[in-house]
Amino acid sequence: MKKVELLAPAKNLKAIKAASKYADSVYFGIEKFNMRMRSENIALENLAAIVSFCHDSELKAYLATNILIYDNELSYLRTILEKAKEVDIDAVIIHDLAALEIAKQIGVPFHISTQCNVSNSLSAKSYEALGAERIILARELSLEKIKEIKRNLSKAEIEVFIHGAMCTSVSGRCYFSQDICGSEEKSANRGSCVQPCRRRWWVREESGTEYIYDGTRFMNSRDLCTIAYIPELIEANVDAFKIEGRMRHPHYVETVTRVYREAIEAYYDGTFSKRKAGSWVTELKKVYNRGFTPGFYFKRMTEEDHQHKSPSNLSHYRYIKIGQVESYMPDKGIARISIDNGYLAKNDDIIIMGKNSDTYLHQHALEITFKGKNVNKTPRGTKKERILIDLKVNEPVIGKGMDNIYIFTDKTYKTGTYSL
Repeated sequence: MKKVELLAPAKNLKAIKAASKYADSVYFGIEKFNMRMRSENIALENLAAIVSFCHDSELKAYLATNILIYDNELSYLRTILEKAKEVDIDAVIIHDLAALEIAKQIGVPFHISTQCNVSNSLSAKSYEALGAERIILARELSLEKIKEIKRNLSKAEIEVFIHGAMCTSVSGRCYFSQDICGSEEKSANRGSCVQPCRRRWWVREESGTEYIYDGTRFMNSRDLCTIAYIPELIEANVDAFKIEGRMRHPHYVETVTRVYREAIEAYYDGTFSKRKAGSWVTELKKVYNRGFTPGFYFKRMTEEDHQHKSPSNLSHYRYIKIGQVESYMPDKGIARISIDNGYLAKNDDIIIMGKNSDTYLHQHALEITFKGKNVNKTPRGTKKERILIDLKVNEPVIGKGMDNIYIFTDKTYKTGTYSL
C-alpha cells in the first residue's frame, strides 16, 4: 500500500531541518510570488542549495508561486520557474493561469493551489487535463465530496490541509485586508494579508442596532486540527496531507510534523487509538495555536469553530532565550554556552538555533558541566554576571554568538526573551 505523503511548511533552512526527520516533502516560497510574503522566505540565489539539501535529506521540494500575477511581473515569474527547473524542483504550486502556462512551456511539474478553490470533479478533471500532477483541494469540502473528486480523477493526485491556521474567507480568497488598508500592497491574494479578521470588531446597522454575539472576534477562526481523524482521511484515498505554517517557528514545524507522522504510522501499523489521539492533541497544544477545529470535513463550520476571546496563541509554553554558544568542540560533541538569563537544568527541553546561521538543534539537556563538574542545575546567569557551562550536544553548533540557546517551557520566568 502506498503511504500518504506528509508535507511540511518551511520559511527557511532551519524549518526544513526541523521537518526533515518526519516529513516526506516540504514547501516554501521565495522572496516574491507566494502567499506568505510576510514570512522570511528564501532568496532565489539560495534555491539550488535548498533543493539540494532537501534531496540529500530524501525530501521532495515544492516551490510556492501561488499569487495573482500582473503583466509587468511575467518576465520575473518566468525567471523563477526557469530557475526551479534548473535546480530540479519536484513541483511548483501555482494559482494564476499564467504560471500554469509558463510551467508547461518550461516543463516544470506543477500542483494547483488551494487558492483555485477546486470544489468539484469537473474542475479537478479540467486541471488534470491541463497537466496538473496534483490538486490541492478547497478547504471548504466535506470528506464525502473529497472522496467523490478522487474517484473521478484518473491520474492527478489530491492534497488536503490537515493542520494549521484557517482563513475565514473561501480558500483564502479575501479582499478584507486590501479593502481596509486601501492598497493592493496588503492584498491577501498577493500574499500580504494583515489578518484583520483576527481583530476585534463591532457590527451596527444605520439605525444603531448592534449585532449581539459572544465575544468581539467573530471572524477569528480556530486552527485546523485533524489528528483524531487521520484514519478517515487516509481511507478517503487522499494522496498528500499538508500542514499550514510557513510563518511559524521551526520548532512548531518539527512538533506538528512529528505528531502527525506518529499518527500516520500508527494507522498503518494498526495501533491508532483514541487514547493516542488525546495525547497527540496535548502535544499540539504546546506549540502555537488558536484552539482547534476539525474544519469542514464532517460539518459546516459554526461560531463554535471560531476563537472569540484571543486573537493569537493559546499555548502556555514559551521559548526563553537563556544564552548563546561561545564555541563548539567537535571531537567531544560539546558546546560551551554562555548563560545570561536564568539557568539550565538537566532534562530541560532545549533548542539551539542560529541567530546568524542555519543551525537548528532540538534535544534535552542531559550532560551539563560547570567548572569541571557534572551538575543537575547550573547557577543563575545574568547580563551582568554570565556563567560558562559545557553542554553535550547531539549535532554540531556554531560558536562566537552565532547560535542562541532557548528553553521550551511552561514555567513562569520573571525575565526572558521570547521568540514565538
